[in-house]
Amino acid sequence: MKEPVIKYDEISDSLYITFDVGKPATGIELNDQILLRIDKDNRKAVGITIFDYSVMSQKTEIGPRSFPLDGLNELSYDTRKIVYEILLTHPVNEFLYLSAYCPTNIENIIPITMILSRYRIENYKRGYPRRGRSASSV
Repeated sequence: MKEPVIKYDEISDSLYITFDVGKPATGIELNDQILLRIDKDNRKAVGITIFDYSVMSQKTEIGPRSFPLDGLNELSYDTRKIVYEILLTHPVNEFLYLSAYCPTNIENIIPITMILSRYRIENYKRGYPRRGRSASSV
């Protein structure tokens, strides 16, 4: 797979990550600030747009921010299953970390995500080692 194209628009404070330039895609609004673009037929990510990126990527005093993916509730079961699969695999998992919030005594999980830090994204653009890869495999 080709390296993603990463562009930051300072005026709109938006980060655009494109995995497959020019590929038609379906937009999936994960929440108000994160748009996942997918090729639904091939079950592949085409890109990610993160709005309000400077705020979304800021750490809190106790660690990274996490955000509920409440947009998934609007999807059909089949589409949600495809989106989970895409979120959990490369290349999306290099930029978004999917986890679950499980309130006590509630059976339903609430999917949440964390945006990787600016430092990690800058290193990704430079080709530094990524999660789960050694320096020799980059």
